[in-house]
Amino acid sequence: MRTVDPAKHKARRQHIVRVAAELFATKGFERTTTAEICRAAGMSSGNLFHYFANKRAVFLAVFEDEDSDKTERLAAAEAAEDPWTALLDVVDLLAAPALEPLAPHLVMEAMVQAYRDPEVEEALSRDNAAEQRTVAVLLRRAAAAGRIDPDLDPDATASWVTTLIASLYTGAATDPAFKAAEQLPTLRLILTRYLRAEPR
Repeated sequence: MRTVDPAKHKARRQHIVRVAAELFATKGFERTTTAEICRAAGMSSGNLFHYFANKRAVFLAVFEDEDSDKTERLAAAEAAEDPWTALLDVVDLLAAPALEPLAPHLVMEAMVQAYRDPEVEEALSRDNAAEQRTVAVLLRRAAAAGRIDPDLDPDATASWVTTLIASLYTGAATDPAFKAAEQLPTLRLILTRYLRAEPR
């Protein structure tokens, strides 16, 4: 029986995901073919299926691979000593991919596919819920520490925070003149003025 090298298998899988992500971002999921993914990855279709069952599995893996490091960093943020600084760090973490050329288009494509595919919708919902949970935890801790307005509802406010971050992605994906990196400081300023408690 042929022995599979786990490190080589993982590296090859990541290579497939990287080249597929570029195709999905530029052409969309529907217009990207399995044959194109294989050509970009430098392998046959039979070889591709050793790593992924189908094109949909590759598409889901694009987002799963991105989430592994983020999950650990969100957990660390929740336990951070200073919840306000941790909250701003989480905003930067969640906004960072929007500054890259492919991510905004991938996110938009994922949103389109979520309307058509329950598994994609479930993956996105799970991801969004985890992000909002961390933001809500930090909002509660910051309010308890007197760092933000205690009258704000943490769950509703967390939803608004993540919605504002998402606007960086939609702006970058739909408006060529929109520069997410230039807009991030404004986003942080808006959130700071919105969240910080006013002197009483």
